[in-house]
Parts: sequence; structure tokens; C-alpha cells
Amino acid sequence: MMQIDSSWTLFLDRDGVINNEIKNGYVLSWDMFRFEDGVLTALPVLAQRFSRIILTTNQRCIGKGLLTEQGLEEIHHNMLSIIREQGGRIDKIYYCPDVNNDSPCRKPQPGMALQAQADFPQIDFSRSVMVGNTLSDMKFGKSQGMTTVFIPSTLPELPFPHPLMDYRCDSLLEFSRIIQ
Repeated sequence: MMQIDSSWTLFLDRDGVINNEIKNGYVLSWDMFRFEDGVLTALPVLAQRFSRIILTTNQRCIGKGLLTEQGLEEIHHNMLSIIREQGGRIDKIYYCPDVNNDSPCRKPQPGMALQAQADFPQIDFSRSVMVGNTLSDMKFGKSQGMTTVFIPSTLPELPFPHPLMDYRCDSLLEFSRIIQ
């Protein structure tokens, strides 16, 4: 069981956590977006437990010219509408459109975490959880002192225990059940 209180912040990755990741591809339109099983059940629980829920997502497809920022906004607008209808919430979405891995906003670099903290000064990274499905997400969380939760949706072969992972949960729904 993970002990948290309402002062904590939840950071979520998108692809492979909120929605099905497209292997070797990208979600380029709303009709390609599919929620991961249990996400719409988990998010209302998480909304009650965490004072802030922040989505941080690398969206290299924009930098590659495969999706416009307007197209991404449309996907996120539809996603947020359904999450709200089901009683959940995401307070803010940060995305990095850059192609280069060394971009300051691209995970595992801390840019999106620092941007979130600038927008929400009450964020304390030592009282934050990062849920993601890649080692990049885990490094992003660990570098800021967050508790990390790995979801093996796209990398089930990654071993656990692992120095970058504090917890491993099969889904966001399972994560919602281990916190109190």
C-alpha cells in the first residue's frame, strides 16, 4: 500500500497509461484514441486522492509534422470531456513536441515537471507520484525525487525490482487500488 494524503500531486504519462499505445506509431486523431482498460474507473478514485493530476506527454509526432498542435488539442479536449463525464479529472496537460531527445522539455528531462511546478507552486516533488510505462518516465520522476510507478503496458519484459521503479502495477486501475 502506498500512503499519500491530499497534498500530493499525481503525474501521469499518456500513451500506454491513459490510452493504448500504438506500437511504432502515434495517436494522430481522435478515432485512433482508445482508453486503457480501467482508466475511466481509476481516474475518479485518483481525483479524490490527489489534489493535482498533471499529464506529461512526449509528442514527437508534432515535431515530425505528423500531427498539428491543434490536432493534439482536439484529441485532448475529447479525452478530457469523457474523463470528466465519468467523474475524473486532469488538471493540466503538458506536452513536448520536440523531436530531439536532449530537448529540455522532453522526458526524461525535467522541463514539463518544472513547468507544472511554476504553474502550481504548491507542488512538492517529494510528495508526488509519476506513473508511466517507460524508463524515460521513471527517470523523469526519480530525477525530481518523485515516487515512481511503472505500468508494463508496452515493456512487460522490464525486470522488477528496478532501481528507477518504486512500484509496478499492471494498470492505472491497479495503482488506484494500492493507494490510501
